[in-house]
Amino acid sequence: MTDEEAMALALEEAEAALAHGDVPVGAVVLVDGAVVARRHNEREQQQDPTAHAEVLALRDASLATGSWRLEGATVVATLEPCPMCAGALVASRVGRLVFGAPDPKAGACGSLYNLCVDPRLNHELTVIAGVLAERSAALLTGFFADRRAR
Repeated sequence: MTDEEAMALALEEAEAALAHGDVPVGAVVLVDGAVVARRHNEREQQQDPTAHAEVLALRDASLATGSWRLEGATVVATLEPCPMCAGALVASRVGRLVFGAPDPKAGACGSLYNLCVDPRLNHELTVIAGVLAERSAALLTGFFADRRAR
């Protein structure tokens, strides 16, 4: 599966978040090229501040693989992960992150911080930015424009 194909799945997840009023962010976890988890933001639905798409997908991937160590896994997210999610990527030892839109207000994988490639931490992962970024950004822009209009 290409990064673009995986991002298309993550975008489908992001769109599903709209049904329950959550910020449209989606994430997919791949192991050996196969999807083992796919989730979207559920903070509003669960009333849980940690229910970000990436964290939920990592939890599901750990259950699917039987291990919290996700070495070699690729996480594909529509938005640049925040500090919490970037920390979870490092803690789970993910091998690779692919994200769509940058997040200049909370991004921790290049915009504000660079947690995934900080040599002071116990693990570093490869980061690929900008895959289908325009589609990811458009989904978020539309969501927040709608919120402001209300």
